[in-house]
Amino acid sequence: MSRVIKKLLIANRGEIAVRVMRTCRERGIATVAVFSDPDRSALHVRYADEAVHIGPPQPRDSYLRMDKIIEAARRTGADAIHPGYGFLAENADFARACTQAGLVFIGPKPEIIEKMGDKASARAAAEEAGVPVVPGSDGVVHTVEEAERIAESLGYPVLIKASGGGGGIGMALVKKPAKLARAFQSCQDRGASSFGNADVYMEKYIESPRHIEVQILGDQHGHLVHLFERECTLQRRHQKVVEEAPSSFVSQQEGMRERLCTAAVALAKQVNYQNAGTIEFIADQNGSFYFIEMNTRLQVEHPVTEMITNTDIITWQLKIASGEALTLEQSAIEATGHAIECRLYAEDPSNRFFPKPGEIETFEYPSDDDIRVDAAFTAPSTVTPYYDPMIAKMSVFADNRASAIARMTALLSSTHIAPLTTNRDFLLEVMKASDYEQNQVDTTWLERFAKSLHA
Repeated sequence: MSRVIKKLLIANRGEIAVRVMRTCRERGIATVAVFSDPDRSALHVRYADEAVHIGPPQPRDSYLRMDKIIEAARRTGADAIHPGYGFLAENADFARACTQAGLVFIGPKPEIIEKMGDKASARAAAEEAGVPVVPGSDGVVHTVEEAERIAESLGYPVLIKASGGGGGIGMALVKKPAKLARAFQSCQDRGASSFGNADVYMEKYIESPRHIEVQILGDQHGHLVHLFERECTLQRRHQKVVEEAPSSFVSQQEGMRERLCTAAVALAKQVNYQNAGTIEFIADQNGSFYFIEMNTRLQVEHPVTEMITNTDIITWQLKIASGEALTLEQSAIEATGHAIECRLYAEDPSNRFFPKPGEIETFEYPSDDDIRVDAAFTAPSTVTPYYDPMIAKMSVFADNRASAIARMTALLSSTHIAPLTTNRDFLLEVMKASDYEQNQVDTTWLERFAKSLHA
């Protein structure tokens, strides 16, 4: 059943709220922002048609309050809610509450969020779809003794992961048997405190891995397509910092792109996925890839996919949620050129990327057709200590990877932000690094590189 969306509440803040509002403005959809005390004058509040205060700074008292957000939608007459990413974006209870309140939830069905949000059940779904998975435990591991037996059979090193986790939270790399018991207990505790789920599972650790993900779109009529892959290998503390599309590593492996994207679509079909989602894989240096998780939401790094495919993913999110059929045919979707995104953070790379909130008095950057800046702030403003310290996503497009690196170097060099401490100079060093230019990196490279700069 189709339903026209005339007014949309964005249950988020920062650059992603502004990003969603921009597409809504282009489509003639009115927007509603929600905000906490420190966000009263934030960019997303000023950009929206209406704004509703929902509480004090702490997320648990504001941006995670389902009841306040749904009440704000009712009060303003919103038809639908877009969760953005983070906060409530992958919360099945929130998606269910929106539907029960008569609101369109811009995302997949609650049962799919639950199924794919639990790493153990997502892994089982991947196996059923014939998608390669990392060798590991057969579901949840309940005791240290069981973990020791599994680690012995897999061979060290192994990864212990919180079943309900994400973003590296509740994950531990164990290289020696003597470290296993403590890591197992730590992951259980972190899973319980962060996600309300103490279940953990185990995987063989893939040495020197690349992190590759595939963007998919599925409608309510059984039509599914992919928008090719992104490379997200450059990370710190399991958080992505630099993303690219397409992956040059994948391009170098014969037939890998087709196998990778086919596997992603197969898994999405297996669970009858609807709306935008991302299937994430790790790949070894030989080009073998393994499913690790699915994000049932919009990704932070979606701009690079939009740039190489000339596709507005949020437009399709809204259309799909309204009941419209996907008119994109896989054979007609092409990836051209190369895009790079760098996340500009208020943080200190010399101090383990520790967040550095503070005042922004100057924030200037160039404007060009092949440059895209998704900013959470303008000057003057304040990066507060309550939320993720990302200031903006800086993205560029060029004909090839070398040209894209050169363009990103120019963009970062011409970006001026003060007096805040940021990772801008560090990102510039990354762009100039020979390992990065030659694409000789893995998921641990960025942190090793940071240490080398400050040794």
